[in-house]
Amino acid sequence: MEFSHKSVLLEECIEALAIKPDGIYLDGTLGGAGHSEQIVKRLTTGRLIGVDRDQVALDAAKNRLQQYTDRITLVHSNFKEIDAILDGLHIPQIDGMLFDLGVSSPQLDDAGRGFSYMQDAPLDMRMNREDRLTAFEVVNSWPREELRRILFTYGEERYASLIAAAIERSRTEKPIETTLQLVEIIKGAMPAQALREKQHPAKRSFQAIRIAVNDEIRSVEEMMVAAIPHLKPGGRLAVITFHSLEDRAVKSAMQAEAKGCICPPDFPVCVCGRKPQIKIITRKPIVSGEQELAENPRARSAKLRVAEKL
Repeated sequence: MEFSHKSVLLEECIEALAIKPDGIYLDGTLGGAGHSEQIVKRLTTGRLIGVDRDQVALDAAKNRLQQYTDRITLVHSNFKEIDAILDGLHIPQIDGMLFDLGVSSPQLDDAGRGFSYMQDAPLDMRMNREDRLTAFEVVNSWPREELRRILFTYGEERYASLIAAAIERSRTEKPIETTLQLVEIIKGAMPAQALREKQHPAKRSFQAIRIAVNDEIRSVEEMMVAAIPHLKPGGRLAVITFHSLEDRAVKSAMQAEAKGCICPPDFPVCVCGRKPQIKIITRKPIVSGEQELAENPRARSAKLRVAEKL
């Protein structure tokens, strides 16, 4: 399929990275390579490392960036594996990293991937098709209480208990195999007033199951721990999030690394010796302007946070 994706907060990201022509940069969520193309255009003797867990995205990016092959290295991996990626390339530190989290438009729009609640498809939702865990397994084999937990925690779904119970009842009769089967079960579990809301009734549940399948929150937390030590002094870290759990993980990690000392507040002097590793560039996250929102409604929930290595 064609992998065409409109990059969110594109100009803001490029400005935030403060790109040096001879620098080394990592795009940890390559996607449609929109951000990467703008980074690599600004390099002369520099290098771009493009990472994605989706082989379809990597293949599309290779085609889009073919005129820059002397400046790019593409890696099929999860962005949380920064240590292994950079160690494998014998690069200890780099000048900037960008992570555009969440699902790309082609993944959502390709019915066969099972991400969408608008089109019928097998329950899959894997960003990396080589991973073993699928949405089918989550929906059909995870305990009801664990389903309730992920729906409430990852989807902030008010009716998590009702939906989890409905899934359990349905799967005892026969396996839930497709996305639209799951949509009907979710809708049948929700009260009438919830079905009249503007937002699709299955949106939060599908988000929650997708996050669970791809272990997205833990991946973000591990990425934030690994990224900062691999930045050169003055190097920039730019992260775009699309929901509150991701944003909270990024914000708290940046605040912890900017604070330094972790001694209890009642200690008269610092004994831990921990120094701030970064300074936060964006005290408030950067969000999309009216023009971008008009052109790309999916950018509405995007938030960009930026930090600089000390």
